[in-house]
Amino acid sequence: MRSNRHLANRHLAGTKQRGFTLVEALVSLVVLSVGMLGIAGLYVEGLRANKTSIYRTTAVTLAADMADRIRANPPAPINPAAPANLYAGAGPGANNQCVNGPGPCTPAQLAQDDWWWWTQDMNNRLPAGSNATVVVGPTPGGIPTTTFTITVNWPETGQAVNSSYVLTMQL
Repeated sequence: MRSNRHLANRHLAGTKQRGFTLVEALVSLVVLSVGMLGIAGLYVEGLRANKTSIYRTTAVTLAADMADRIRANPPAPINPAAPANLYAGAGPGANNQCVNGPGPCTPAQLAQDDWWWWTQDMNNRLPAGSNATVVVGPTPGGIPTTTFTITVNWPETGQAVNSSYVLTMQL
């Protein structure tokens, strides 16, 4: 007569093993970890690209804003042969309170006021170290207009050279 113990061992020997081994679990954990590291790297790169996109959009908006300010003060920039064109240079201008001030301003005072407010806006919206220039000159080809080249520069994290946006317009 067989013992119950012998029957129990025979019953266990006939069944198939189910579940994962420790090695299989560790291998799947390593594969999952490598995948998560890749996703984390993509997330960080996406954040950097988003910041770059925001700065570029801001620079485009700022350059268009300065172009609108120049167009709104037409007596100032029309004569490129003037000793010092009112919008040429790199600011910083002066707060002459032309918009909400006590009285009307001359074209020169309005140009200084435009530069001051525009520089304040640029410093608030772009990273530290940002700057801008406006170059004024005659339009090539003898056309009787004035060309304004507005350049906005800003530093990017991880980049050796500043990023820039250039807007050229003619009046």
